[in-house]
Amino acid sequence: MSPTIDLGAFLRSRRSRLQPADVALPDFGGHRRVAGLRREEIAQLAGVSVDYYTRMEQGRVANPSELVLDSLARALRLSEDETRHLRRLAQPRPATRRTSRTARTEQQHVRPMLRRLLDELRDVPAMVMGRRMDVLAWNAAASALLGDFATRRAAERNIPRITFLDPAARELYADWTACARENVAYLQLEAGRHPDDPQLAGLIGELSMKSQDFRRWWAEQPVQDKTSGVKRFHHPVVGDLDLTYETLRSTEDPEQALITYTAEPRTPSHDALHMLLAWAAPTSPVPSRPAP
Repeated sequence: MSPTIDLGAFLRSRRSRLQPADVALPDFGGHRRVAGLRREEIAQLAGVSVDYYTRMEQGRVANPSELVLDSLARALRLSEDETRHLRRLAQPRPATRRTSRTARTEQQHVRPMLRRLLDELRDVPAMVMGRRMDVLAWNAAASALLGDFATRRAAERNIPRITFLDPAARELYADWTACARENVAYLQLEAGRHPDDPQLAGLIGELSMKSQDFRRWWAEQPVQDKTSGVKRFHHPVVGDLDLTYETLRSTEDPEQALITYTAEPRTPSHDALHMLLAWAAPTSPVPSRPAP
């Protein structure tokens, strides 16, 4: 997971998805030997020499300027998430001893505020997601919707691992492919943020070995943050649900996020969600469950 190698792979993947018509370049027809744009064309669009851009793809440029990176982002038609990812790969910050040790040995603990929110959100499926998309804590409503995380070992409480390796996930997510690709895109973002995290490298390696889908999509170098959207579920108890998810991050600890799932009022999904929660309701209140 060397940053220089990742930078080259990322640049090549973004270059390969563009065609001359996408960037208002003439296309003289004929067979193109490479998928997408040539290095010469990207260099022309970004206003840099072909030699300089080639060395960037080969990981032989140390700390390119912000001006060059902005030009490349425009030339490659990068999104905001992709542009931030490009900067992290091209200008990696040196890891401090504290950061390195934390990534290797320290377990995340749920912030007290997030735990209190989980306990209050009894009618809203919610969970706290940490580094590498590990599930750190959840409420009873989340267990009813997503499955009981308490039945899994702590190491298995990981969203990408469940999505790709648990056959039940393919049944639960009505659009499994879209959901799985989002997970890959977020892990790419995490890899750019934490290139020296051995647990993240292990997770990516495991998924690459065990899932052909993950391996194929990882090679495409997708990048996307986890913010908000709509997920479609096909639940074994109540059937189809369309739920809006929101990701709330604390400015004090952005590596922990509270994720909630809600349904639009007066919709079949709203009725189905309340039926599910009534079906799964315990006889007494159940506090949020943390990972031990």
